[in-house]
Amino acid sequence: MNMQYTRLGRTGLKVSRLALGTMNFGPETTEADSFAIMDRARELGINFFDTANVYGWKLGEGLTEQIIGRWLAQGGGRRENIVLATKVFGRMGEGPNDQRLSAYHIKRSVEDSLRRLKTDHIDLYQMHHVDRDTPWEEIWQAFEQLVQQGKVLYIGSSNFAGWQLAHAQGLAAARHFVGLVSEQSLYNLAERSIELEVIPAARALGIGIVPWSPLARGALAGSIGDGVQTGRRGSEPTQKFIAKHHERIVRYENFCSELREKPADLALAWLLRNPAVTAPIIGPRTLDQLEGSLRALEIHLTPETLTILDDIWPGPGGEAPEAYAW
Repeated sequence: MNMQYTRLGRTGLKVSRLALGTMNFGPETTEADSFAIMDRARELGINFFDTANVYGWKLGEGLTEQIIGRWLAQGGGRRENIVLATKVFGRMGEGPNDQRLSAYHIKRSVEDSLRRLKTDHIDLYQMHHVDRDTPWEEIWQAFEQLVQQGKVLYIGSSNFAGWQLAHAQGLAAARHFVGLVSEQSLYNLAERSIELEVIPAARALGIGIVPWSPLARGALAGSIGDGVQTGRRGSEPTQKFIAKHHERIVRYENFCSELREKPADLALAWLLRNPAVTAPIIGPRTLDQLEGSLRALEIHLTPETLTILDDIWPGPGGEAPEAYAW
């Protein structure tokens, strides 16, 4: 099977239709296994690697970025052949300026990420959340300087509302700056609220949607049928979500059985057929999980199938899963 590629938003940059999420690297997956997953992802044609400075979940250490950096340092075309994305916003220290999107924190964070990742530039630098305390003039000036210095190529957002995308992009345009090219949003069959305003705004502005948690933290991965409760599927929030939506999940898994497709594959395929979606972020803990995700690229969803999925998981809108309460 040949990997499929698409443009990242309105840019000329081509990225794979599946993005490799690395949040498990360190906390759930050993460094050796993480290396094996990244090597295999490259072999499969996945060139879009996503991480964040806070991943690893030890304050200020950036453990996941460090793992990726040691992998990149092996050479062999690893850095040259991937689109490397990371994020800024989260708390990285005890100081009052060790979080959010001040120019002060952005400058320090990018230097720290570059050091941990052992690279001289970040391809896609993403705001992990909205910062309502920092003016956009300050944010955009900080990012413009990073682009001018060659330390960052493209800017993305994550967890923005539709109006925030429009507001930010309007101010970027007034500065003659490219602005946002992608938005990472919570989006899956069970959580479709971004269909109301985020997706229409993103499509109008040429911003590619990069869905995170495409399997609803494992709830759409066959949680009931196989009885597996490892990883995120075994977490308390996911188990609460499964209990709350037990009937829908059973209907969904039964429907997948009728189609002879795995629930996880159908959930990814459903996202991929949306023209607003650039690449769902898959977060494999094992090589088997990584390789299994590629089936989604081959699934064709008929209008009848889409109608049934809409009946099981209504949209747009709907209830936000308790697992994502901030």
